Amino acid sequence: MLSLKQALVENNSILLGQEAGSWQEAVRVAVSPLVVSGAVEAGYAQAIIDSTVHYGPYYVLMPGMAMPHARPEDGVNRDAFSLVTLAEPVAFSDGKEVSVLITLAATSAEIHTGVAIPQIVAVFELPNVIERLAGMTDVAQVLALIDEADITQYVTEKG
Repeated sequence: MLSLKQALVENNSILLGQEAGSWQEAVRVAVSPLVVSGAVEAGYAQAIIDSTVHYGPYYVLMPGMAMPHARPEDGVNRDAFSLVTLAEPVAFSDGKEVSVLITLAATSAEIHTGVAIPQIVAVFELPNVIERLAGMTDVAQVLALIDEADITQYVTEKG
């Protein structure tokens, strides 16, 4: 099963306190560690941006948090996540502001709905999670926060 924590460690894909002047730049920053690790192709960020322009920011899941992603055929090489916090929030076209982005690279819809979303829901149900993440300066703090989440109530073994 794709583990959020394991994927973040294996892809060295936690970036804290990043700068972005627009939501487009935030998406590029959020995707960048996955490009470096080889989990996605360089065009994956542009695919997310194009999809956002066309469909709107469908991946802003809660105030302060977004899960940018595109389709598997848009350059996903393997299942992976990145987690990026921004020093200052960026606003999307609908006015919603985001300071935490968890990019999902999923090779199939089953990974997206059955494995990725449940783990993210579990983490983002933690009290004050956006504020806590925004204040973190060390990757170990982020990994410890993920350990606090109880994913067992959301993820099935078949995922």
